[in-house]
This record gives sequence, C-alpha cells and structure tokens, in this order.
Amino acid sequence: MAKAKKQRKSKRTASKRVDKSWHPTPLKGSFMLISMLGILVSYYLIYPKSLNFGTSSMIIFIIMFIASLISMTKAPIIDERL
Repeated sequence: MAKAKKQRKSKRTASKRVDKSWHPTPLKGSFMLISMLGILVSYYLIYPKSLNFGTSSMIIFIIMFIASLISMTKAPIIDERL
C-alpha cells in the first residue's frame, strides 16, 4: 500500500515539472515609451551636467529599449478576446 502511494506521488510531481527554457514575456507599450523618453532626457538634460550619471542612465534605458524590442518580436501572441 505504501508503494502505491509513492507511485501516485511521483506521478503528481512529474506532471508539475516546469519547463526551464527561457521564454520572453509580453511587455506593455508604455515600457517602450518610457525607455525612449528616458534616453532622450538622459542625453539632453543629464549627460551635459554629469558625464558618468548621464552615460549610466542612457545605458539602462537602452537596455530597456532592447528588452522591449525582444518582447515585441519573440513573445507569444495573447488572445485578448477571452
């Protein structure tokens, strides 16, 4: 009887395994908009006053923009009619 419980338990855990491969998630359009505005603000307002802080903030916003492009091209299509 204990063996049967172990087999049932192992079957349940086998069905709960998660696929560990990388999948992009869909991001909102505002994420891309914020990244574009952040790049512009960093370049025109922050960069002239502080070289280090302006460069680092531009790098962060460029990474955000690249992430939004990857999300736009690789993310699965979600049906919003549901």
